[in-house]
Amino acid sequence: MATASSHVPKVKLYGVPYSVCTSRVIMCLLEKQVGYDLQVVDIVKTQDHKKPEFLKLQPFGIIPVLQDKDFSVFESRAIIRYIARKHEGHGTPLYGTSEKDKAMVDQWLEVEAQNYNPAIAPAVWHLIHAPLFGQQGDPTVAKASIEKLEKVLDVYEGVLSQSKYLAGDFFSLADLSHLPFTQYLINDAKRGDIFDKRPHVKEWWKSISTRPTWIKHLSVAFPGKNFDSPGS
Repeated sequence: MATASSHVPKVKLYGVPYSVCTSRVIMCLLEKQVGYDLQVVDIVKTQDHKKPEFLKLQPFGIIPVLQDKDFSVFESRAIIRYIARKHEGHGTPLYGTSEKDKAMVDQWLEVEAQNYNPAIAPAVWHLIHAPLFGQQGDPTVAKASIEKLEKVLDVYEGVLSQSKYLAGDFFSLADLSHLPFTQYLINDAKRGDIFDKRPHVKEWWKSISTRPTWIKHLSVAFPGKNFDSPGS
């Protein structure tokens, strides 16, 4: 599987398209118009991520991993930073256009990693993903997770009342990084209500989730599936 871009040399991406962290990287590659070959790492049936050949690339056995010629890097947020910096003059300027922009993007990437991700991840796991791995989800944990997420979204509502996107009035790595987990919560867990009741968050989600690159990715990751967006 590969993108159609011919502007820059292709990279090799190890992961699966439905993975949250792999999706984060794919979205970045699409926005930067960087061609890639996806090397599927089966994490469910054959558990390729635990095999010696993969552990040589990622010693913790976690997807994704990016290989760019003789250089490899893992951890999805590190990967998207690398892509955005290396291809700064190509595709969408995901770091903005100034040092101030870059600082704000990095700030909100940290907020996503340290505040948003820990709040939303348990809900998505217990409501959706646990059964896929033969485990039983805990509704109590999911409820507590959503309550925590709502507090984070209250902060976002205030920020997004002042700017269109998190780091300013430009779409960035910070916004992009929120897409994978949020679409699972909205489209699979059907909890778009917590976004709908916050008008600025709702508008932000509508804007980022309807980008052609994200729609393109979803069509490949989940063929034949329809996706709903608050405010659509």
